[in-house]
Parts: sequence; structure tokens; C-alpha cells
Amino acid sequence: MNIHEYQGKSILTQFGVTVQRGYVASTPEEATSVAEKLQQETGTGWFVVKAQIHAGGRGKGTITETGSRGVVLAKGLNEVAEKAQGILGGHLVTLQTKAQGKLVQKVYVAEDVYAPGTSEPREFYMSILLDRSAGRNVIVYSPDGGMNIEEVAEKTPERIFKELVDPMTGVTDFQGRNIAFNLGLSGNAFKEMISFVKKLYNAYVGCDASMFEINPVLKTSDDRILAVDAKVTLDGNGLTRHPDYAAMRDVTEEDALEVEAGEAGLNYVKLDGNVGCMVNGAGLAMATMDIIKLSGGEPANFLDVGGTADAKRVETAFRMILRDSNVKAILVNIFGGIVRCDRVAQGVVDAYNSIGNIPVPIIVRLQGTNAVEAKKLIDESGLAVHSAITLQEAADKVRAVMTN
Repeated sequence: MNIHEYQGKSILTQFGVTVQRGYVASTPEEATSVAEKLQQETGTGWFVVKAQIHAGGRGKGTITETGSRGVVLAKGLNEVAEKAQGILGGHLVTLQTKAQGKLVQKVYVAEDVYAPGTSEPREFYMSILLDRSAGRNVIVYSPDGGMNIEEVAEKTPERIFKELVDPMTGVTDFQGRNIAFNLGLSGNAFKEMISFVKKLYNAYVGCDASMFEINPVLKTSDDRILAVDAKVTLDGNGLTRHPDYAAMRDVTEEDALEVEAGEAGLNYVKLDGNVGCMVNGAGLAMATMDIIKLSGGEPANFLDVGGTADAKRVETAFRMILRDSNVKAILVNIFGGIVRCDRVAQGVVDAYNSIGNIPVPIIVRLQGTNAVEAKKLIDESGLAVHSAITLQEAADKVRAVMTN
């Protein structure tokens, strides 16, 4: 589950990670109000106003309606409302959004932490995620943080460092020192970075995250280390242990169909193809998508109806698939292990009759418990539904109806 920057920073703060302080606002007037509060608490005179959407690259992104960037600097309280006005209610387009961008409903008003001092501020990149090949969490970091980290990874990969972490020990003092050394730090900043990395890792493990990305981690002019940004992805399987984090979910940032599918007990991900898929089981769904591609088609979705594919769930799945105007055929591929194939077949027939005229051909492949009875139900239904025995036969029938 993705969360906003301001929510991610609130989690980091719970674990003692030092962050760029700020407050969220939904209107220009509220932005000014929280800026005043922030000024009283921190003494900051300038403010950073940041669009809150689930996408990276906000600093380089553009609000289509106003031309404003997604992250802007307000040089005083009198500019905060104007800067917020240029972002709120607009659609922010970044390299990680679709062409129409994402609607900005909130901004994060933060303190200016780049004030000059005894040394120059420096930006670093740091992320934590699971390295599946190593079976350990890994800290990925670079001395070249900021908005161009993708370019750094592409052109100078030797500037990207990794530190694998033993889950039994966590981040050791040696690893903390190694990270600080590779980032070119010394003195108080060196010590601060060791503490920062340990706390950041503890936060990653403690909140059941699947990814932390802090870009940038900042060394301030007075040698403090803090998180200026926070991209946090939480493991959905761990949310039962964190009801307060589960409440951070912003469904307006998610695909409406995927949200609807989740509420119906379906696992749905929209893709760009033309063959709708309805399958029980994630592994079988992946295999189904592969065979569609190998047969010359393109899957329009990933849709796992689960192990209890009754008539109601099948009908809901059909309706969701048919809302995609790109779909030219539907492949239903069910393996009857826990669920009986004849029950699914009856669900297909009932759903077809309930929905009415389905404008695209349907290919149904049912294998497993009561598969023979299921095929008979489909064949004798009188509906325009094609039955298949093997997965390859189903894929061939998809190709045939697509080319007619």
C-alpha cells in the first residue's frame, strides 16, 4: 500500500528518524495557517510547498492547469497561499504518472532546510527493500541524491552502493560506518548518518514496509542528517498488525476498478491488452497471461477470482472486464481444486443470462473436480460460449475468435 509523503514522515518520526518538519493542508488558506504554525515552531522564514500524490518526480513534474511545478519554494509567509493555489486542484504530470496526471488534493508545507551555514548542504539517495536473490533486506544508497538519481544509476552505476543486512543482527555499527564513509562524510555528520541509517532500518522493519525511498537524505549546513522526502510502501499483508497505518490508505490515488475489485474479494490489475482474463489463483493467472501472449494476443487484465468462484463473484468479474472497451474476447480459465468446476460453469451461465447481451466472445476452460459435468453445462447452455479442455486449446480459440 502506497502512502503520501506526509504520512511516511509521520511513521519515520515514530521511530526517531529526523525529518524535514511540516504540515499537510487542503486549501491555500490552510496552507498559510500551517506555515505560520511551522514558523513559530522552527523559526523558518521560507517554506517548501509539495504536491501530495502517489508518484515520484514531483519536483520536475508540472501542473497542467497552471504550469506550476509539483514542488515549489515560497520565500515568505505572503507567498505560501499563492504557491499552494497553483498546485491544489490541478493535475500533476510526472514521469511516473499517466499523460493526464494525478489530481492534487493536498499539499505538504515544510520548513526550508537548505539555509547556508558553516558548510554546504549535500543531498544523498537512500532506499531499503528486500533483495529476493540474497534473501535479505538491502540498503541502496548514493552520494549523488536528488532529482536526477535515475540518470546517476544509468550513467554512473558505480556511484550506487548496496549494503545487505542480516535480519538477525540488523544494521551493525560497521555497516553504518561503511555507509557514512562511502557518502564522503566526516565529523558530526558521519556520526549522525550512522544513527540515521539504524533508525531508518528499524522503521522499515517495524512498520512492515516493503520499500523505503528517501530522496534526498540531506546533510544540512550545520551537519545534521534528515529525511527531506519519504516514499513509503507498506506490505498489505502486514496491515492487520497496524490498523493505524491501514487508515492511511487513500483510495482516490488508486485505480477505481482495482478498489472496487478489492471490495468484492477479487484481485484485479488493469493492463493494456485486448483479451480479458478470469482465473482462479495467481500462478494460473500468470500462466494464462503468458499463453495469451504466446498465441499472439495481449492480456487486458490480471483477475484472480479466488478459490470461491460462485455465480455472484463470476458475474462481478464479468462486469468489471466488460467495462474495458479494449476487450475483444474473454478467457475464463478455472482449475477446480477447492472449487467445483460445475459450480463455476453454472456461475458463468447465470452471469451471462443476468448481464444479457455480452458483445465479445467467451472462451471457458475448466479442469479439475467435475470438469466433465462443467463442460456439459456450458455446451448445452445454448449460449455463445466456447469450451476448451487444455490451456493451449483455449488460447487457440482466443486467437481464432480474435482473427474472425
